[in-house]
Parts: sequence; structure tokens; C-alpha cells
Amino acid sequence: MSRKLMLVLATAAVLAACKQETAAPAPDAATPPPAAHTFTADITEGDFADMVNTLASDEFEGRAPGSAGEEKTATYLEAQMKRIGLQPGNNGSYFQNVPMVETTADEAATTLSLTTSTGKRDLKFGTDYVIGTRTGQTDVKLDASDLVFVGYGVDAPEQKWNDYAGQDWTGKTVVMFVNDPGFHSKDETLFGGNRMTYYGRWTYKFEEAARKGAAAALIIHDTPGASYGWDVVKNSWAGPQYDLPAKDDPEKRIPLQGWLSADAAKQLFADAGLDLEAAYANAGKRGFKPVALKAQVSASLKSSITEKTSRNVIGVLPGASKPDEAVLYMAHWDHLGKHEGEEGDNIYNGAVDNATGVAGILEIAEAFAHQDPKPDRSVVFVAVTLEESGLLGSKYYVAHPTFPLNKIAGVINLDAMSVGGKSRDFVVTGKGNSQLEDMLKVYADQQGRVLAEEGNPAGGYYFRSDHFNFAKAGVPALYAKGGNDLLEGGVEAGKAASEEYAKRYHQASDEVHDGWKLDGVVQDLQALYGVGKDLAVADTWPTWYDGNPFKAARDKMMKAEPAKK
Repeated sequence: MSRKLMLVLATAAVLAACKQETAAPAPDAATPPPAAHTFTADITEGDFADMVNTLASDEFEGRAPGSAGEEKTATYLEAQMKRIGLQPGNNGSYFQNVPMVETTADEAATTLSLTTSTGKRDLKFGTDYVIGTRTGQTDVKLDASDLVFVGYGVDAPEQKWNDYAGQDWTGKTVVMFVNDPGFHSKDETLFGGNRMTYYGRWTYKFEEAARKGAAAALIIHDTPGASYGWDVVKNSWAGPQYDLPAKDDPEKRIPLQGWLSADAAKQLFADAGLDLEAAYANAGKRGFKPVALKAQVSASLKSSITEKTSRNVIGVLPGASKPDEAVLYMAHWDHLGKHEGEEGDNIYNGAVDNATGVAGILEIAEAFAHQDPKPDRSVVFVAVTLEESGLLGSKYYVAHPTFPLNKIAGVINLDAMSVGGKSRDFVVTGKGNSQLEDMLKVYADQQGRVLAEEGNPAGGYYFRSDHFNFAKAGVPALYAKGGNDLLEGGVEAGKAASEEYAKRYHQASDEVHDGWKLDGVVQDLQALYGVGKDLAVADTWPTWYDGNPFKAARDKMMKAEPAKK
């Protein structure tokens, strides 16, 4: 789930300077949730629907980090955790402050032009390109930087693949494709073939360009490769963008990064005397070498910079016999806020994404709170912020965990629950990762369901939600939800439901709808509760399957002495 559009009403004075702004502290006592609904100990459609309706209401203004919507969300979540009986999860507080830098580009003052043998061409922000910076600088300039095509922008020694080999990248702007070398070529022998690896994610590509010392990086958009259209890119990169301060995130950052539309890229290659389709073919072959585009890019990016604080919300049910060990459930509470100045419905409510996930972990928390006997291990429920801005809230939590990572038996993530009804299958995103799937299979079998991989493995969805930060650190993490083969209507109905949601993804229309069928959600939550219940039994330590890239980190941490909590 990528970053999202919020239209800018920035003044020239704001653009000229950085300012310090901190979200107002949470009240000492949370406002009780509305009394209209009586919650039960069981996982039910009614309880789930009530929480989703509240979190996705216009009153919560789209739950943007640092906004009034955040205050209402954090207060509501604290109240729900207190009602359920969860203890404060962060040194006596339900909140973990997450520092963030808000960068808002002034689209009217931002320019980008390409110069080739045919002359200079000015591109239009939002139509031809989007750019931004993670440096915290109000002004970033690029003056006649040489453009070099680097294929897929991948340096993967274990794959014997390096698109950057043999050049000094200082001062240069790299241009690359999204996804992996095996995707467009349909070569199953390269990387994951049709299944995206982390090398295919746009986040990796900017990280690698920064490590190589490039001045700027531009990704060429194509809908199949990205698994979403240009509108998602445009909406995600316009308006405020959030990041952790550099001091809280030591990875190297590139001064300027962004995307080119397919049409803009096609014109660039044509002006440089090259064919874009031929470039796709060449970039997917072993032995590819960087290609100078005989073109230069100039850009001027003006942004306002504001330092703010958002919050993760954390509740814990202490374990009966192993309270120092934990099972962790998580969901991101943030969405895309209210778009001031946008005509029509300008509140991006985020009902599916991700009021459903937050309601889900609270329903599971309720089940654990009434469980008898109590779980051996502590069960932690974390509603993280800034997922839509690059998984930042979970990234901060992993860097500042409330339990040592080698004391966390496993992580279960709920993000965008399926509301199409019961299914014959249970989709495990990134299927084939860890023994958590074996634990889930027990409950899927009981429900008469089979585990299945996601419908579009090329989308790289395992790398696009908050569990991934735990996975990178080595903690086994499960992301499973819904199914493709619905009891009512089969695979065709599942496909139709997915296509319908795709139209609402990161749009103002992601609201609660009358056609939702929540019996499937209840079924999913019951199975995921079962996995956590088994994980909370002392001495249960699932790990990654052999050959998984995250297994080495887990093996190493489990040999180390745990850090003090």
C-alpha cells in the first residue's frame, strides 16, 4: 500500500523554511467508545462491523498521520484496548511516538525538463512525472545530469547480476524499469520469474541507486510491472510525503527520486534514438550493460519541510508463564486523509485499507482476553502508523521493539481484509516462507479450506505491508487473508470482487458498502486467532523454511543473548 495524495495549501513562507511541529499529546484518559454497540467475547460480524464503521467514518477524516484524524483514531484505539482489558504496551503508555518528517512538494514551483538532440522538452508534474526527496531539504536542484538506462536497477551478487557494473555514478541520473529482470521477459529462470522478489520493488531500486551514489533515480512505470496504474503513482507522490528523520534511519538517501509515465519514457527513448520495447527485451537478458541515453535532465524541486510526531498504538495481554516472550499481531491504522480543495468526496476513508485490519486485531484481542486458560506468552497488539508512507511505523517499531526480536515467536499481520464472503481457499501472501503456514494449515483444514498463493505474485505484496520489516529483521511473519474461490460464485466471483476493490484502492470510494459479506472475515479471524493461540504456547518457535533469505537473520538472533526489555 503506497503513499497517497493530499493536496497542498502551502504558502510561500512555509516553503522557505523548516518548522518544528509536534502532534498534540494524547489526553490522559481516552474518550470511551460510543455505547450504542454492546461487544461480545466472540469474534462476530457485528463487533467487527461496528469498529470498521467507526474508524472509516467521515468523522475520522481518513486517518492521516499528524492530523486531527490521527488524534481521534489514537484515542479510539486506546479506549478499545482499555475496554478489552489490554495493558499499556510501551512502558506504561499505549502510545509509541514515531518521529516523522513531512515533505510537501510545491507542484507549481517544481520543474523537470529533458534535453536530447531534438531539443529541450518540459514535462508536466502528475501527467509525465512525479518526483520527491527524502533528504529533508527545501530546495533540490539537478542541472544537466546525464541520463543512463540501468535496466532493472539491480545489483544481486547471489544472482550474478549487476545492472550498475563498470561505471562511476556520481552526478548521473539512473533510469530503470519496475519489477525483476524475469518479469517482462517471462523467463522463469531469472530471479522469481513472474513472482516479484524484493529486487523488483520500487523501494529497493531507490535504495540501491543511493548506495551507488547517483544524483537522481527515475523509474519507468508500466501497469503490469507495478501491478497498479499511473493514477496510483500520481496520487501517491503528490501532496505530503512522510519519512523517518535521517537520525532514526541511517540508510543512505538519494537527493531526488521519482517516476516517469510510460508515454514520457517512450518519448525520451525515441528522442535518444532508442526503442523502449527493445530496451525491455535487452534488460531482461544476462550480460545487460548500462546504456547512456544521450540525454540530460534538469530539475528544480521546492518543498516545505515539517517535523512532526505520529504514534503507534500498543496494547499487551501479559503471558501467564512466559510474559517475557511474545506473539505479535499488527495492522496499520493510517490512511490517506482529507484532500482539501478536491471536488466531490474528498475524504479517503480507508474502510478496507485498513479499518478492517485494525478491527480484526481488536476482535482477536477480545478473544484472547476471554481465553481460559490464559496464554503462556504475552500477546501484543500493535496498530502502526505511516504504512502508507513506506511502512515507517513498523520500521520504527522494529528498531525500537517493546519485546526483543528474538523473544517474539512470530508476527501475524492483518491488512485489507477480504469482504467478499467465505471461500474454499485461504490466500497466504508470499506463500512458501515459514512454518507459520504449517500452523495456519491446521485451521484451514478444519474449515475445509486449502492454502493458496496470491492471485498476482508479480505484485510483490509480501514486501508491501508492515510484516515485511519484521521479516527483514528475521522474525517469522505471516500475512494471510480471504480467498480467490468464493463459496458463492467460485473463482469468477472472487475475481470480480478483487477487480471491484482494485477500483477503490487508494480512492475516496474505499468506504463501507452494503454488499460486504463479513462471514468470510469472521472465518479468517478465527483461523488467525488459532495460529496465535498455538504460538502463545511456551517452547513453540517456528522458523523460516530452508532457503528463505530471512532465515539467516533469525538463526543468528536466536543464538544471541536477548537484549533487555
